[in-house]
Amino acid sequence: MRNIVALSAAGLLFFAGSSRAVVPDAPVPAPSRYHLRTVVLDAGHGGKDRGCAGVKAREADVALKIILALGRQIEEEMPEVKVVYTRRTDVFVELADRAGIANKHNADLFISVHCNASSPSANGTEVWTMGPHKTDANLSVAKRENAVILQEDNYKERYNGFDPTSPQSHILFSLYQSAHIVNSIRFAQKVDKQLRTTVGRPSRGVKQAGFLVLWKSTMPSVLIESGFLTNRTEEQYLNDKAGQTYIAAGIYRAFRDYKNELEAMNGE
Repeated sequence: MRNIVALSAAGLLFFAGSSRAVVPDAPVPAPSRYHLRTVVLDAGHGGKDRGCAGVKAREADVALKIILALGRQIEEEMPEVKVVYTRRTDVFVELADRAGIANKHNADLFISVHCNASSPSANGTEVWTMGPHKTDANLSVAKRENAVILQEDNYKERYNGFDPTSPQSHILFSLYQSAHIVNSIRFAQKVDKQLRTTVGRPSRGVKQAGFLVLWKSTMPSVLIESGFLTNRTEEQYLNDKAGQTYIAAGIYRAFRDYKNELEAMNGE
């Protein structure tokens, strides 16, 4: 004879002829949808570290203006995203502390903006991720940006003996591979595309090298060289409020597309 199943008021199942109660399996919760909640914006250099220079413009000032314009646009268009700045004024922030701010806030993305320096004819944007450099030119950019640590106290202890003046040190350091390299490159490619197509900036491509500012960040991260202050035409563009706004808008559109793509991929 088949057992008759009865459901008690408490939600337990009882089988006829038995006092044994069976607790139904709890429903399996649906996986939570991924949301990009926090972005850390880093204006390179600052304070006693002025960065590279043109005839009038200094890297620390230009980078800060671009970052502030980018932050304002994210805050206005995406109020659900928390924007954290490594600096909002002309102050010196050590490289390790920049990544530390991003890690402390459990950021989903780290964006560092800089300006470049080379011969007077060099021009265009570059978007960098952490990884092994493939040319001497890539190495020279990383060496210039990493030389900031010479202005920090006890930098050898803080950076595991790293010597920014030594090519061998950079070669060993650049072998470090971030666990977030796929999404770093994904975002870097979107930035490069937007700066090329919607902003109309000449592009020198997406590249890899060992940047200390990206080294200890525990999230996808990129370093954007917005142009060459040593090129007189580019310096005028980068030192102009309209040019800074255009570049910030291009980075914002890349951020918007990256956020939408990741949330769609991880929410279905």
